[in-house]
Amino acid sequence: MRITGIGRGPHPCFGFEVTNKEKEALSYTVTFTLLSAAGAALETTKQTVPSVKPGETTQRTVDMNALLPSTQDSAQVRIAKVRSVPVGEAPSTGGACPSSGVRVYADEEGDAAMGLRALALHLENCGTQPYRLNGYPQLQVLDEGHQVVSGVETVRGSDVAQSTGADGSPQPMALKQGERAYAVLVWRNTTGGGDAVNAPYARVRAQSGAAPVMVIPELDLGTTGKLGVGPWKKDDTRAPGAGGTSGTRVPDRPSAPNAPLQQ
Repeated sequence: MRITGIGRGPHPCFGFEVTNKEKEALSYTVTFTLLSAAGAALETTKQTVPSVKPGETTQRTVDMNALLPSTQDSAQVRIAKVRSVPVGEAPSTGGACPSSGVRVYADEEGDAAMGLRALALHLENCGTQPYRLNGYPQLQVLDEGHQVVSGVETVRGSDVAQSTGADGSPQPMALKQGERAYAVLVWRNTTGGGDAVNAPYARVRAQSGAAPVMVIPELDLGTTGKLGVGPWKKDDTRAPGAGGTSGTRVPDRPSAPNAPLQQ
């Protein structure tokens, strides 16, 4: 991954390229930071490069005016973070329905308060048949090399904290086409003795036997060794075929980042 150049003048832009050196096709998410001439961070942007084949190099150009209309000619760009997921496990938020009949993805950013983190997983039935759920999503915590992180225990969300949306008991549901469910991940970034665990990825299965999907929750688990997982719950904020949110918030979903969560 490298920045190939910065264009100046009335239409400032920058180019970058991604080379896949692995043995499988990967989809990349790259975070860039735009810097002022003095080196101060001005803005960040995420760019997605889907389906890069093994050995392939893909180039992209980003319009900096679209990010910062007042960008100066002296602005610089820095690669802040690079993440990748196998194409066969990439999350889906739109487009063609996966062969599994469901889309699974995670919020791009979680909620945080008092050292507590909460992030929602989402599932949408985009198939033609009802999709039945009754339980918890199954997770594996993965490191930067997509390897399972040892020593991390997945527990019920209520074992980590209350009133985060990750508590409650599983309830059977049958999602019709277009209906959704969500489950909340919750963890603490408390540090004590030992090495802190920072794991960018999680491999998610909606239930036993379901196709895996790799999400990027950026888990900073500290030295707690625990990741809380809540049960699947019906998401009534969007009606089937509505094409957008209804404006109704699920009451026990995580609150805003600056709101204190109950200990």
